[in-house]
Amino acid sequence: MTAPLLEVTDLHKHYPVRGGIFGRTQAVVRAVNGVSLQLMPGQTLGLVGESGCGKSTLGRTLMLLEEPTCGTVHFDGHDLSKARGAELFRLRREIQMVFQDPYSSINPRMTVGEIVREPLVVHGIGSKAEQIERVRSLLETVGLMGDMSTRYPNEFSGGQRQRIGVARALALNPRLVIADEPVSALDVSVQSQVLNLMVQLQQERGLSYVFISHDLSVVEHVSDLVAIMYLGRIVETGPVERIFGQPAHPYTRALMQAIPAGNPRQRRESVPLQGETPSPTDAPPGCAFSSRCPHVTDDCRQAPPRLEPVGPVPQGVGVSHQVACIRVDQIGGI
Repeated sequence: MTAPLLEVTDLHKHYPVRGGIFGRTQAVVRAVNGVSLQLMPGQTLGLVGESGCGKSTLGRTLMLLEEPTCGTVHFDGHDLSKARGAELFRLRREIQMVFQDPYSSINPRMTVGEIVREPLVVHGIGSKAEQIERVRSLLETVGLMGDMSTRYPNEFSGGQRQRIGVARALALNPRLVIADEPVSALDVSVQSQVLNLMVQLQQERGLSYVFISHDLSVVEHVSDLVAIMYLGRIVETGPVERIFGQPAHPYTRALMQAIPAGNPRQRRESVPLQGETPSPTDAPPGCAFSSRCPHVTDDCRQAPPRLEPVGPVPQGVGVSHQVACIRVDQIGGI
């Protein structure tokens, strides 16, 4: 049986909120609060949630751009959370990131060739001539012309800049790419071009993706697995067909109902969410969604629910549909 490429176990990332004369800790922001995930080679995991739910922090923590408070991140059997020095430097070649904003994520003072070549220089891969040729090849791979390497970022559109970001992420031939809202800042027509490019590159290179987005239609298009995140926790996860075909958690259902219908005459039954997302410094007791859930009971406020399997495991997927809700049977989840 194939081992997971990425395995995250009980991952936490907390930020102290300091104040007062002596700068003492007055509160703690639990941006990531006990996340566990698995990703197999060649798969795409779509990470979905409202703004502020912690999904971007989770992506940066998986890259170790943020130090985990506790928990483990295993990549291809190596514990990233304990890797240091030369081992961490070597493992970083295998995991790269495409950032959300194509305007601020690349240095405007560097040419496109210097931007894409920089990872090769840092890791000492190839001679200068080989690196320049590699840059030309990468630019052509992402749909740009090789002779564009001498231009500066301000000479490109947003979609072209994001392609440059993809080329930079591919420079070291990574096995895992974490894409943090890679198309949210782009026009719809350009979004489809970048998404199709990423799918094509995955098929050609066997890449694995963690695809972070708040756009459910995009996630449905590119993902094999989906994880729904709310207030630092995963509340539902499973194969994309099950999540979109049989959403079980009340929060997931609310997100699905908010998707505009393809037919304007088609009406959907929906129960609008009440209130605002609670502060991560003052989450409700028990289930984090209890303050907004239309099905809440007193039992929901006693202890945080665990992810539990619901329904049969789909054949050929190897991943079960899991939901963190004690009332999933009563509200007709499966």
